[in-house]
Amino acid sequence: MSQRMQQGQPMIIMGDDAQRVKDKDAQEYNISAARGVAESVRSTLGPKGMDKMLVDSTGDVTITNDGVTILQTMDIDNPTAEMIVEVAETQEDEAGDGTTSAVAIAGELLKTAEDLLEQDIHPTAVIKGFNLASEYAREQVDEVATEVDPDDTEALKSVAETSMTGKGAELDKDVLADLVVRAIQGVTVEADDGSHVVDLANLNIETRTGRAAGQSRLLSGAVIDKDSVHEDMPTDFEAADVLLLNDPIEVEEADVDTAVNVESPDQLQRFLDQEEEQLREKVDKIVESGADVVFCQKGIDDLAQHYLAKEGVLAVRRTKKSDLTFLKNVLGAPIVSDLDSLTADDLAVGSVTRDTEEELFYVEGEDAHGVTLLLYGTTEHVVDELERGIQDAIDVVSTTVSDGRTLPGGGAVEVELARRLRDHADSVSGREQLAVEAFADSLELIPRVLAENAGLDAIDLLVDLRAAHEAGDTEAGLNVFSGEVENTTEAGVVETAHAKEQAIASAAEAANLVLKIDDIISAGDLSTGGDDDGGAPAGGMGGMGGMGGAM
Repeated sequence: MSQRMQQGQPMIIMGDDAQRVKDKDAQEYNISAARGVAESVRSTLGPKGMDKMLVDSTGDVTITNDGVTILQTMDIDNPTAEMIVEVAETQEDEAGDGTTSAVAIAGELLKTAEDLLEQDIHPTAVIKGFNLASEYAREQVDEVATEVDPDDTEALKSVAETSMTGKGAELDKDVLADLVVRAIQGVTVEADDGSHVVDLANLNIETRTGRAAGQSRLLSGAVIDKDSVHEDMPTDFEAADVLLLNDPIEVEEADVDTAVNVESPDQLQRFLDQEEEQLREKVDKIVESGADVVFCQKGIDDLAQHYLAKEGVLAVRRTKKSDLTFLKNVLGAPIVSDLDSLTADDLAVGSVTRDTEEELFYVEGEDAHGVTLLLYGTTEHVVDELERGIQDAIDVVSTTVSDGRTLPGGGAVEVELARRLRDHADSVSGREQLAVEAFADSLELIPRVLAENAGLDAIDLLVDLRAAHEAGDTEAGLNVFSGEVENTTEAGVVETAHAKEQAIASAAEAANLVLKIDDIISAGDLSTGGDDDGGAPAGGMGGMGGMGGAM
């Protein structure tokens, strides 16, 4: 409770349950919470990173080393820690990969900032220095980056392989990287200004278990995991008129509850005949339009199924909304919401074939406006992690095609940026110079953690990396498999420049946001371990509760 004396009487500002943490205690509390989150995912970084087992409240298990998946699954209720989770989410949305790197750098920036604060350097000076360093580092990313042609398949494959390495797709990364690149090239169009635009809405991913990942395939068109509604229906068409329907082929129900009094069997029969006639009319509309295949999002009555089978029409019911939307892209057909308005113009021509072994329908349009990656995995957990790795690879390859720049991986770009930042720090006046140097030190966390996660000597390798870059080898990075320093671009370890720029910007902004807070006011306890004197709660992590079994 805070009080203020006014005319001899105390004035109550906050309630008895309120807590307040101020100044250095608040900064220590926030930094500790943010670093706790960052350190929880550091061990997953790189090709040799370890996985986390996440168990949610219902007992479902997720095994992954994908940073954003881990952080989103963890049960975090600390407001400062949640800000660091937002870094990962932003990185995922903007770049598709590099989430662990962004969070790890943010945590390291706060660690170095804490050292500066202990030297009585004001937070505003640290924040200004971090902003200067972040801006300069992103400028230098463009200097270090290599231009990549969107048609350079080998370069794009290297980007995909680098992204997938260590994410469950490693054993078959040659095959999978080729599939990813071909998939991206299949949905890339050249804009009027000469730029390349990747339309990921035309790329779909389907997963199946029971086979090795190396048997995954790229299909031109859509894959529908459904059966026909009647066993007598045809299943294969070379050139079918396809109808996409979002209207049930069922007896129309009254909007309100209705009671029907039947006085004789004849009346009941007439009622049933009327329902049958209604279904017959719906089927006739479909047949008269010329449709050979119907993909319906809603239900299809058993009697309507019989009529459609007699007319030689293939019908699939309960098609997922996402599948129907994708079919719209593949075929270039509208989705019909009212059978009464159906005409032949609402149909599109495409081939439909049935894979009886996999129990899938393959649908391909005349101009093939979409592609599907059919991913295989031996178990559900394997294929789920494979899909996450493939999705990251798709995102970084599409970003590379759009952005047109790559960087050397293996910590090479971080060491080079750190070297340039230290040289740039000499031109920065005041205490901000120390913050710029601290930013450079924080970037070198990436090669250090890569080495640690591979069981290598991080100090010796960092010294070797610095020496190589001082000698002019700007692409010298760490090969975690051999433990040697080498040219990572020549080794095919490359990353997208946009993801690196986004990671640096997100990490700096998150760190500055935490550093700018000097007062925490809570309506209740900040944590169950808070002390009674208004100081920082014990443990520093505040309300960061169960982490879903991650730690």
